[in-house]
Amino acid sequence: MLGEKIYEYAVDLTSMTEYGLSLADVMAGTAAPPPHGARFDGGFAGQIEGRVRGSISGTDFSFLRPDGVLELNIHATIDAGNGVLIALWADGIGRFRAGEPIIDLAENVRLTTSHESHLWVNGRQIWATGIVDLAAGKVILQGYMQ
Repeated sequence: MLGEKIYEYAVDLTSMTEYGLSLADVMAGTAAPPPHGARFDGGFAGQIEGRVRGSISGTDFSFLRPDGVLELNIHATIDAGNGVLIALWADGIGRFRAGEPIIDLAENVRLTTSHESHLWVNGRQIWATGIVDLAAGKVILQGYMQ
């Protein structure tokens, strides 16, 4: 069961920092993940809609394992307006689709704030699923509170 859908977004990839290995080469199959893995930092920003709404910006500090699976380490800020800020932290995995510029995402999300209007997000289990579409430069995700 997916739970209550509390947000969705289709945000822009704003930056990609590569540390000696090209993500495009990995996606194209012209480079393999090294035995020690590789790091990629992907920045993103845009609008978030749903019960949690506003703007979101952050970075995924991803680690590409030697088996080709991305370990996600996402840190972001949601600005819900009127001075309400919500911290987002997520981990999970990303899997490359064969022959497509798509990464399938499965995330375990934690939201945190001290603003009275959004205290309901604290301590709740949130699962998110979606994709990174590298060709379009978009991250598309839905979050479900359990």
